[in-house]
Amino acid sequence: MPVIFKHPVRRPGLARIGRMLDGHLPAAGQRIGLLGGSFNPAHDGHLAISEEALRRLDLDEIWWLVSPQNPLKSADEMAPQAMRAERAAVQVGTPKIRVTMLEREFGTAYTAETLQLLVARFPRVRFVWLMGADNLIQIDRWQDWHKIFNTMAIAIFDRPTYSLRALASKAARHFARFRKRESELKRFADSAPPAWVFLHNRLNAQSSTAMRAAEERAPTRVRSADCIPDADKD
Repeated sequence: MPVIFKHPVRRPGLARIGRMLDGHLPAAGQRIGLLGGSFNPAHDGHLAISEEALRRLDLDEIWWLVSPQNPLKSADEMAPQAMRAERAAVQVGTPKIRVTMLEREFGTAYTAETLQLLVARFPRVRFVWLMGADNLIQIDRWQDWHKIFNTMAIAIFDRPTYSLRALASKAARHFARFRKRESELKRFADSAPPAWVFLHNRLNAQSSTAMRAAEERAPTRVRSADCIPDADKD
């Protein structure tokens, strides 16, 4: 069964946040994409979205927010957060993508809480929430999902078989008049929320769920030979 954590939300100071970001606090005016998920494990699809966002949205950095536990998913098959973050860091090949466990330090269980805390801590940074089309379909099940749209601009990336359902979803219909055109991307991070864009990109069908299933089918000696610790909100 899904587990919902009710830890009190903490508000660490900038010095502590800086340590969590390897000493690199964002500067005023920077454009930073946020990709949240369980990363259980991280895969090429996460990397493809991130690289596409850096290029097309003119972002300075992307932070992967490795969640302690997705409230909508079971904890039974979830690897420890530190292991998922370590494996995600192995996947990344550019300093412009930072793997973080900020939500653990914030004590936040829900995306809306995390995003509001980041905006409060860094009011002069231009954040963009990044997610796949599959999440747009079910974002109305997320806690305080309206607040997510009203906190920062959102870039949604096409995923195989999800496009039509995503654009017909409850959230897409509710915020339809705030949708931006793909031709407006270069300054998209400066958009005042609510603002969202649906990006048609080269599709990547890889998913964390499929990867875990493949690992389960593989011989034990092959899985253990990876020598890579495990990490999803797909």
